[in-house]
Amino acid sequence: MGVTKTEVFTAEQNRIADLAKALAHPARVAILQLLATRKSCVCGDLVEELPLAQATVSQHLKELKRVGIIKGDIDPPRVCYCINEAVWAEVQQAFGALLAAYQPQSCC
Repeated sequence: MGVTKTEVFTAEQNRIADLAKALAHPARVAILQLLATRKSCVCGDLVEELPLAQATVSQHLKELKRVGIIKGDIDPPRVCYCINEAVWAEVQQAFGALLAAYQPQSCC
C-alpha cells in the first residue's frame, strides 16, 4: 500500500479530508439525517430505521464518533447518540468555505 503523505498538507486540509471520509458512506449520511431530525437517538432505534445489522450500524457510528460529528452517552444497555453541535458547525463552515472558494470561470 502506498504512503498517503498527509503530512505535506495543512491541518485544515487533513481535517476536511477526514470529515469528508466520515461522510462518504450512504449509511452514515442516513444516520446523520436521522439524528438531525431528532434531539437524540438510541442505537437500537437506528437499527430499526436502517436496513443494516446491529454490528454494521455500530461500525458506522464508531466512525462518525471518531471524527466527532456525533457524541454519545453510554448507559448500559443503551447508548444514546446525537449530533455534536460544535463539530456540525465546523463541518458547515469547512465545506461552505471550500465550496465558496470556487470562482466561476470560462474554461474547459
